[in-house]
Amino acid sequence: MGKKYFILGILLCISLYVIYSRIPIAYAISQYGSSGEEVKQIQTKLKDWGYYNGSVDGVYGSGTYEAVKKFQSSNGLTADGIAGSQTLQALGINSGGSQGGGSSSNNNDLNLLSHLVYGEARGEPYVGMVAVAASVMNRVSDSRFPNSISGVIYQSGAYTCVADGQINLGFDDNSKKAAQDAINGWDPTSGCIYYFNPNTATSAWIWSRPQVLTIGKHIFCK
Repeated sequence: MGKKYFILGILLCISLYVIYSRIPIAYAISQYGSSGEEVKQIQTKLKDWGYYNGSVDGVYGSGTYEAVKKFQSSNGLTADGIAGSQTLQALGINSGGSQGGGSSSNNNDLNLLSHLVYGEARGEPYVGMVAVAASVMNRVSDSRFPNSISGVIYQSGAYTCVADGQINLGFDDNSKKAAQDAINGWDPTSGCIYYFNPNTATSAWIWSRPQVLTIGKHIFCK
């Protein structure tokens, strides 16, 4: 009897191994020693944004590792040098781990933009929340800025809520609705790419930008 159960146990273990070995991994992680197309995408993004000065060779060496750490540190992420899911999202790179990647990417963009709206414009009138989201979308369309929502939001020094961590506070229904309206094309700013609160702004440069309109506490400019 004991031998019978032992054999059954061995067969069960083999069956479980076969089953789980066929389950695809649901995420991708690039780290020191990795190589391939995803690493090239990471290097390209970091090079474009001034974090990486090495070759785009698809090899995750010490230069890429340090550049990832610098990017993470500048954007409120854990600075471990590993390009996990959060870092890839911040870089605007779809890891391709989930099915239906286009829909997943769209949802990630909407959620991230909702976080930004809540962090930057909660308490503002609804049209002011849409205006903040629209300014992000205008940057995405502007060749002077990264060409993705995550790239714009996580560009070094771009938004106060990223620098002080308020982007991680979450978002409410109004923030998400405002983000969706902006993604759908509503732009109350008529093409503005900057905004600031005149009561708290400390940059002389932002005051030099052509001012278009004021909504709530924010002045929007080009």
